[in-house]
Amino acid sequence: MVHTKDFEIREAIHKKILHRNHNCSSTYVIDELGLAHGKKRIDIAVLNGCLHGYEIKSSKDNLNRLPEQLLEYQKSLQKLTLVVAENHLKEVLALAPKWCGIILVSKGPRGGISFSKIQRSLKNPNVESVALAHLLWRKEAIQLLESLKVDKKQTRGPKVKLYENISNLVSIDELVLWIKEQFSKRENWRVALRP
Repeated sequence: MVHTKDFEIREAIHKKILHRNHNCSSTYVIDELGLAHGKKRIDIAVLNGCLHGYEIKSSKDNLNRLPEQLLEYQKSLQKLTLVVAENHLKEVLALAPKWCGIILVSKGPRGGISFSKIQRSLKNPNVESVALAHLLWRKEAIQLLESLKVDKKQTRGPKVKLYENISNLVSIDELVLWIKEQFSKRENWRVALRP
């Protein structure tokens, strides 16, 4: 096995797996998207009508954090694909939920990166709208609540309370569309944000 590194896998994912997403004006591709207010990060997020995360585990990585990461990803992402080196495949197959996609990454003797789909990603049945709402900034959460013409009391208080109010009023799909709209309006937010 030829060892792989995170940065070369990430570059190959952008070129080989996400090239159609990069060419779609209604899709955002974001490197290192913070979840749960930055407590966890997903290596690459793709946001169109669905929030799909790609987590990279190169041959030089260890999987010590993966169980904890999976708990957050399960709450915050509608789809998840783990892109893993061969030395991690057996353990990832045992840890990953059935709805999680798995792609095996390998590196040829001349440095070329290739991918093999092991398991297709499906819609996550456990996504939580409160966790998803954490992607909104406070003012964006307030704007969403105001657009729903809620009582003024529901637009005040700590962010956590605002997110709870949102989760009681909108579906996950509606929330994802609102998040996408807000990402498009953020100025100078992320260099890696690419429609």
